Amino acid sequence: MGGITETSKLRSIWGRASIVPLTAILLIGTLFGQAGRRSHPTSEASTMVNVVAVRTEGAAAPITAKDISFFDNGVEQSVRNFAPDLSAAKIVLLVDNSLTIRADVEKLEAAAQEFAYEIFDGDKLLIVGYDSEADIVSDWTDDAKKIEAELKAFHKKGDPRLFDAIMAVVGDALQPLSAQKRAIVVISDGLDRGSKTKFQQALSALQSLDIVVYCVQAQDRTRGAIRRDVPKPRQVIDDLAEGTGGRIFPIDDPREAAKAICDELRKNRYVLSYLPQSVPLTESRRLLVMGERGIDARAKTMQPVN
Repeated sequence: MGGITETSKLRSIWGRASIVPLTAILLIGTLFGQAGRRSHPTSEASTMVNVVAVRTEGAAAPITAKDISFFDNGVEQSVRNFAPDLSAAKIVLLVDNSLTIRADVEKLEAAAQEFAYEIFDGDKLLIVGYDSEADIVSDWTDDAKKIEAELKAFHKKGDPRLFDAIMAVVGDALQPLSAQKRAIVVISDGLDRGSKTKFQQALSALQSLDIVVYCVQAQDRTRGAIRRDVPKPRQVIDDLAEGTGGRIFPIDDPREAAKAICDELRKNRYVLSYLPQSVPLTESRRLLVMGERGIDARAKTMQPVN
């Protein structure tokens, strides 16, 4: 199937991830330039943004453009179209299996396994375990039995190079799937130790390609300790989820996390299109989506400069 051949590169992922500082500008520029739902508005082309919207009281009435307000760089924009996205999803489970994570292998396996039973028809999972290196544990599939067997490959060793893993997964696994619904589920406490990629580089790449990140959060192994030049693990988790329009779930209830994430991707995703007006297109811009009363709406919070 499309995308599998590309993701086979992940088996030697760290050879490339280790040279991120030498190629970061080129790589990020390529990611920005090839965003699936492009943010290069012209007089004829709209910008599209993925949005999650749900009625808080569970009402079944459809949500339309009239129920949504959208702001680009503080300027309210005219929404051209707001349509449900009922397409299948490509979901990467990015699992921290480093030596010091405060979750045993069985708990990590359980957190990943639940997604195999909750995905909808047409959805596919790619499971990548990372520590000092990153490897495909289970390539794109919807076969729950296959996933269950392959999850036995999880191990605990090395340091958690989360930011490098995010950048490599984006470039190798998700960027080629530019026209499809894409998500990453990070199963981790958010600690990064030793990545050559800076956190903001990884976050900007995700935002540029409009890839949503959900976090299944393990207990913070640092107990809030501050490390120079690296955000705290909790801040990493918060910023990944908020910055991309995702959510955070505790690792102690993986079934609920998997169900909520898969349901949201299939049932509550919309594509919003607009033609940016009165905004500086050569600068990074803050985005804000708001629902009318009784509607919760989320989207990425930033459009990086392209």
